[in-house]
Amino acid sequence: MQPPYRRILYVCHANTSRSVIAEALLEKMLRDRGVGGDCRVQSGGIAPFARDGAQVSLDARFVLRDEGIHLSPERGSTDLKRNRHLVDEADLILAMTRQQIDMLCAAFPEAANKAVYTLKEFAGGHGDIEDPSGRDEDFFAACRDEIKACLERAMHRFDPA
Repeated sequence: MQPPYRRILYVCHANTSRSVIAEALLEKMLRDRGVGGDCRVQSGGIAPFARDGAQVSLDARFVLRDEGIHLSPERGSTDLKRNRHLVDEADLILAMTRQQIDMLCAAFPEAANKAVYTLKEFAGGHGDIEDPSGRDEDFFAACRDEIKACLERAMHRFDPA
């Protein structure tokens, strides 16, 4: 049996949409199951254009609000290049795309010794979660629903006890 994952890091390009949505949804799902205090869930951006403190997408905030999740107005993005410790501390790293895993492993050789998957792989599927940036609110909602479905399918892997 795999050990429970206690430090989970979501990775996407800029950390303004998909990874923020995944982080917030998983935190809520774990809290709702009474195991939220046992896990630390974080997210960050891996692309060259990722920046600390960039604004989280308004559409991401809207689709999270529809789930009863209200992000703090101060919530900004995290640049993993400037916060390397997040990769080092993670037990589990979940990226939105295979390309992001390749970028992560190239920039952080230490990630090779970690449990690293795309979110879809971790949930028993395959493929990428498409970037909703620049798309309409319906696309953002569909992205949120896809992320949520993956998390629901994989919930037993976050806390297998």
